[in-house]
Amino acid sequence: MGNIFVIGPRKSGKTTYLAGLAYWSERKMAFNQKMFTVHPLNEDARHLAEQARNIILSGASLEGTRLPLGGVSDLPVYSFQIEVKRKLHKNETINLVVKDAAGELFDELESGFIYHKHEDLFQEFLSKDVEGCLIFMTGWQGNSDEYYAQKLRVFTKKIDFYERTKDLRIAVAITKCERGELWPGRLDPEVDLFDVHLPQTKLLLQSEIAPENLRFFALSTFGVLGRNDPRPNRINEPGWDGEMSVLRDPDKWQPYSIFSPLYWLSTGKRIS
Repeated sequence: MGNIFVIGPRKSGKTTYLAGLAYWSERKMAFNQKMFTVHPLNEDARHLAEQARNIILSGASLEGTRLPLGGVSDLPVYSFQIEVKRKLHKNETINLVVKDAAGELFDELESGFIYHKHEDLFQEFLSKDVEGCLIFMTGWQGNSDEYYAQKLRVFTKKIDFYERTKDLRIAVAITKCERGELWPGRLDPEVDLFDVHLPQTKLLLQSEIAPENLRFFALSTFGVLGRNDPRPNRINEPGWDGEMSVLRDPDKWQPYSIFSPLYWLSTGKRIS
């Protein structure tokens, strides 16, 4: 069973992403992506699927993950069984356990000072039974590159401190890639998105993470309206914490590439 954790800034869409994954039980992803069936296996995962159905599809936004008051013992744990369906190959079943790190934890990386009560969370996320980490990034303009590089410099030191440099897979994803400036670069995100918009961040990760343990992705939980209408299926409205993203048209909800990084983190292979 693959143990994975997701980390990234506040409002980067981590919880919405996991809810979307839990809800998409058997649907075709956008643009002829592979068919897969997702079975939420525990109460936390089933609750996420219910939130997607009752909140996201109604045009509202999910509340983000908060830092657990009780530490590691209060951390939500989402368990999924995912069946990958192929026309020409045997179906494949993958079991995942995913933990969602609150955005505040990522924010603490900026100063390099981690509250003692939060160190247990890093110890949990970087324990030896964890196979991979999915890092969310939404910014690409202005000082985004410097911002991410600064935080990930501290994060890679954490990885080294817990002796995971050689055996922890790191998937780095530009999220919300339905935005018009990013959508054309989704097919080769390492070259067309990271090299162009986040070169410092990419170079930092490449200098600290073994090449076989590092991959770059682009994904979109909401997707676009259609093949012939590549407008984002997302609008921003006032929400629980300022401006939040919600579905523009629930009937046209087609996530893009939400499973690809999880598959690589679990297997070390690109989905084919």
